[in-house]
Amino acid sequence: MLGLIAPGCALLPSQLVAHTGIEAFWWIGPIIVLIMIPLLDIMVGDDDSNPRDEDYERLSRDRYYRWCTYLFLPIQLAGLAIAAYLWAGPELDLIDKLGLAATLGLVSGIGINAAHELGHRVERSERWLAKIALAQSGYGHFFVEHNKGHHARVATPQDPASARLGESLWMFLPRSIGGGFRSAIHIERDRLQRRGLRWWSVHNNILQAWSMTVVLFGALMLVFGLGILPYLLLQAVIGFCLLETVNYVEHYGLLRSRLPSGRWARCSPADSWNSDRLVTNIFLFHLQRHSDHHANPGRRYQTLRSTQEAPQLPAGYATMILLAAVPPLWRRVMDPRVRAHYDGDVTRANIAPHKRERILASYGLAS
Repeated sequence: MLGLIAPGCALLPSQLVAHTGIEAFWWIGPIIVLIMIPLLDIMVGDDDSNPRDEDYERLSRDRYYRWCTYLFLPIQLAGLAIAAYLWAGPELDLIDKLGLAATLGLVSGIGINAAHELGHRVERSERWLAKIALAQSGYGHFFVEHNKGHHARVATPQDPASARLGESLWMFLPRSIGGGFRSAIHIERDRLQRRGLRWWSVHNNILQAWSMTVVLFGALMLVFGLGILPYLLLQAVIGFCLLETVNYVEHYGLLRSRLPSGRWARCSPADSWNSDRLVTNIFLFHLQRHSDHHANPGRRYQTLRSTQEAPQLPAGYATMILLAAVPPLWRRVMDPRVRAHYDGDVTRANIAPHKRERILASYGLAS
């Protein structure tokens, strides 16, 4: 249930400001995600305990954990409606409205994580809930690209959502955002063609998800006016940029091995960065156990495990996204870990093509 604190951030600002008079609480989202959680991660530390094998089936079937993700949606949407009301009113100045948009944007990005969990399920109802959770960020094509694109190509040069060694976050973001969009269009178009359907079909998963954003934003503007549109768009951009920053952290520099046939080996826990920081895992439904998720994408979040095979991040996601924003600091922390993961053989890493010669030369290797 502590995972619902994240969407609850969208409900807190108005009450906190009203009861304390402290205007900074409009920025409660960045305060919690970028300051409090990293500090708590350091204070609380890791939890590398795993569910017992004999408990796996019981945990998987336990509907309590499903309802924790289901409840994310009404809290998330209620917070957006309250924010729209406040954006439309004259009470807040521009700085306060921007703070509220930043708070809603972080909730929107974490909402994509809830959609990520729901979108992996085979149950039709949960897959529809995933599309609803993506409506606030306007990132509905993620539903298609993540499941059918990213999971098939993860930790290879062909995956736009897998960051390369030497690639900064600011170079990665446009490549991942644009590449993921194009990939989703191709994947869904091909799926529809195989079923004998046209792009403009009610069965188009991308159009279904995008239409939910149009309905949501349209309804809010109908009620509160066109003046809220810039803030709706801003929080959406912050939301999907948060998602892509997490993507950057999750696979930086990692490359799957090749089979003798030349095909990529099956994804293993060694192909994703793992973190056992307890506090961030609570907030993100165990997303940081990403290595097990990619090796076993059918597992529900409460059953994900930490493995010795998985490379370990030095901190939780909340801290790592701050490091990622400063490329020299990021490379100082992460590049040696990538090299160590491959036993000093950096040629086995997923290296950014335009940085390959420079990186290999820095280690005394020929290209």
